[in-house]
Amino acid sequence: MQMPISVPNRMKDPLTRLPGYVLRRASAATVAELNQRLQSLDLRHAEAACLLLIDASPGLTQSEIGRTLDIQRSNMAPFALRLESRGLIERRKVDGRSQGLILTPIGRSVLAKARKVVEAYELSLIRRVPEELRPAVLPILMALWNRQSD
Repeated sequence: MQMPISVPNRMKDPLTRLPGYVLRRASAATVAELNQRLQSLDLRHAEAACLLLIDASPGLTQSEIGRTLDIQRSNMAPFALRLESRGLIERRKVDGRSQGLILTPIGRSVLAKARKVVEAYELSLIRRVPEELRPAVLPILMALWNRQSD
């Protein structure tokens, strides 16, 4: 029986020289890793982010959270409903038409666990960057995210 010949991967990858492509790949990889870590809490990264936002500013509306997390309006209602059906958040009247979201006691408990997962993940993530480059990571990412004009 003849053994298969191992052929080295000689494909040139010009995409790794494109900052936007590399950023998208890094984002997809890091989101997937965070989702895996949050899986034991039955949370995804956007749900944990939502709980963090509500904790920081109780009474935020679905619309405000959707704009902050870049969740389309049509997706925000089922997103909030999932958290509400799990008993993590509840709605409170803010004014005549608007309802704000607040954490329930269960939501605060789940958030405390999620916060530990997120903090440990963020620490492991930044440790992947050479120490001398770490101070620049957030300013660079914020500059890319908050682009003023081309």
